Amino acid sequence: MESANSVCQGGACKGGVLAHLERLEAQTRRSDRKSEEPAGHTKERSLRAKIQELRRQRDQLRAEVKQRQARVKASSANEDLNRTVEISEQEVLERQWGNVKAILQAYRFTGLSGKLTSRGVCVCISTAFEGNLLESYFVDLVIGKPLRIHHHSIPAFIPLEKIARAYLQTDIQRFLFSLCEYLNAYAGRKYQTDQLEADFSAFLTGPLQRNVLCNLLSFTYKVDQGRETSSFSARLLYEDLTATLPTDVAVTCAAAEASSARWEEHRTSHEMLFRAKPLHQVFASFSKQVERLDLSLVS
Repeated sequence: MESANSVCQGGACKGGVLAHLERLEAQTRRSDRKSEEPAGHTKERSLRAKIQELRRQRDQLRAEVKQRQARVKASSANEDLNRTVEISEQEVLERQWGNVKAILQAYRFTGLSGKLTSRGVCVCISTAFEGNLLESYFVDLVIGKPLRIHHHSIPAFIPLEKIARAYLQTDIQRFLFSLCEYLNAYAGRKYQTDQLEADFSAFLTGPLQRNVLCNLLSFTYKVDQGRETSSFSARLLYEDLTATLPTDVAVTCAAAEASSARWEEHRTSHEMLFRAKPLHQVFASFSKQVERLDLSLVS
């Protein structure tokens, strides 16, 4: 009896231990599953973070690639533009060279000539009046952008800067022709006054007064009218600096003769002559009148 009870108690004890062990194992498995779940979530979050970082790096690389492509494209466009600008400037310079050469070649018989220099061209302007060659002047031009004057021998009273501002950059032919007009007109006016003083000084009763431009002249002169000699005073103004004939003429007689209708007729005719003919030609006509009067008196 006692042995049986001991066996049962031992069996009961054995069964209770096994059950306890099973409960422990179950608890352990549940605990393992619970501990695995947070670890899985942590790993998943880590992978997602890595994916997001990789995507961010991918987007950044794409943006950098696009920026580099844009810079390369812009650089290529700038190079093409610079090349185009260089070609255009070269074409402009070549065109300027061609224009100057053509002008000098076409008008070499009109007083314009020139020679090429290392910088551009040196233009020589030879003035003339009534077929007489007079002074020559030069303008050293630098062919570039902009076209500019390097040296020149143009007199200071010729409005070179004004002419250059108006035409040098836009119309080189007009610039040269305009400069020729001013220089030839000045040379023509100076030639007339020089000829008057040199060849017809016998008509002058005082010094011929003139300014540097020779566009304002005043003098007194006498003309034989048969057995009488008439005295006159003249003032000639050339307002147009490209002209060789005066724009305003004033001839006066001596006070004692001014009231005479005959002297008034002479005075008026003299004004008309000064307006219509070069100065020395007017006095040449006076000289011929005197010769004709002398011949009529002799005959």
